[in-house]
Amino acid sequence: MKRSGYRTIFHIYLIFFLSLLGAVLLAGCLIFMTISIQTPDGIIARSDWPKTFTEDFKDQIIFIEAAPQIKQAGIALLRDNGVGIQILDPSGCEVFSYQEPEQANTTYSSAELLQLFQAGKLENSETTAFVGIASNAGTDYIYILYFPVDVSKVTMYVNGERFAGGKTIILPILSAMLLLVLISGVLYGVFTTKAMKRLTTSIQEISARSFLPVQDHGVFHDLYDSLNTLDSEIRASDQLRVQTDKMRAEWIANITHDLKTPLSPLKGYAEILQETGGKSQEQSRRYAGIMLKNISYMETLIDDLKLTYQLENGMLPINREEKNIVRFLKELAIDILNTPEYENRTIHFESPEEIVLYSFDQTLLTRAFRNLIINAFVHGEEHTEVTLRLLVSDSTLEIYVADNGKGMEPETTEHLFDRYYRGTNTEQKPEGSGLGLAIAKGIIEIHSGTISVSSIPTVGTTFQIEFSLR
Repeated sequence: MKRSGYRTIFHIYLIFFLSLLGAVLLAGCLIFMTISIQTPDGIIARSDWPKTFTEDFKDQIIFIEAAPQIKQAGIALLRDNGVGIQILDPSGCEVFSYQEPEQANTTYSSAELLQLFQAGKLENSETTAFVGIASNAGTDYIYILYFPVDVSKVTMYVNGERFAGGKTIILPILSAMLLLVLISGVLYGVFTTKAMKRLTTSIQEISARSFLPVQDHGVFHDLYDSLNTLDSEIRASDQLRVQTDKMRAEWIANITHDLKTPLSPLKGYAEILQETGGKSQEQSRRYAGIMLKNISYMETLIDDLKLTYQLENGMLPINREEKNIVRFLKELAIDILNTPEYENRTIHFESPEEIVLYSFDQTLLTRAFRNLIINAFVHGEEHTEVTLRLLVSDSTLEIYVADNGKGMEPETTEHLFDRYYRGTNTEQKPEGSGLGLAIAKGIIEIHSGTISVSSIPTVGTTFQIEFSLR
């Protein structure tokens, strides 16, 4: 075994030994605190000090003309220790008292004295009572001492023969137990070191992407299960990163191509206009229109890039106003249909309510829903129709944007909202930046909403948007 292995065993054994030593010291402290008390004069004494004090105190009781009295030394002892006393005659009546608590009776029956002797407590009193007997001329007087400490009387019965005989084997048993603990510590250290070495090797294999799942049923099976899960998640993350990098590279290539495409006619028509020779006003106007169309396309691409960056970094300001979202969506649909490009299309609108108040940013939601609707027209057929449907409950607003277009495969819907993804279910290269649906998702999410998609090839696609009205 390498030196580091022995060092690990030593450290584990040291921790084990120190823990055992700490437990022993703690147990000793608890035992000491249990069997010791602090007397009123601040001295730490054994917890049987009141009992010993009571037994010895009968020497301080004297009888003068058959009446019990306390010596001056006894009075001093009582005063210095804050102890009270009652002396009772054979019938249980008080004949002498000094500093007794207010809860003490002046007369006690035999049952009450027995209860006081066994329990050592007066009702509603914080003192502890101990009972003793002083005799005079064959007459027994009972004296009760009240101590200002809380001491509980505990009686334990043991097997006398075994207890007496066991005293001689306690030391060998304790020695054997200590030796067993030491040996167990060493064996546990060796076992733990080997297990740690296996875990370290597994972690190194995970970092090197060479880890093989381990089926361990021992003490560390939960840890190995976690390592197996970690390895699978890392591998999935690596695969996702590769896919993302690939999509990003393709997206950058597409964006570069899309930005260069409108630049070519801009450059060409600019060169034509720069050439000498007369150009008719109609030709100049046509060239200018083509140039403006390409400039507008470039502006759209750049605007999508900027908006995506703002959404991704939480930099997009949102100005909410409470408005009727039913009217907002109706006007948006009318506005799209008034565009010459989509004037022959159809948008159905269904809502059980005429007024649904919701706090939203009109400019941003216009962008989001416009992207969803126009996306259905762009990727659909000429006869593709869109349906806007609203469902309202007490706490939720659901908006469905559905079309009867071509639909999509599951692998397409899985990545539909990715920033670098373009659908591939059309025969021709799709127009736009490939950011429209990612932008729509980001706008809906900053309104604390959710969006999901379901699609069936040749049947159509449905986007479900859900907002909370609370």
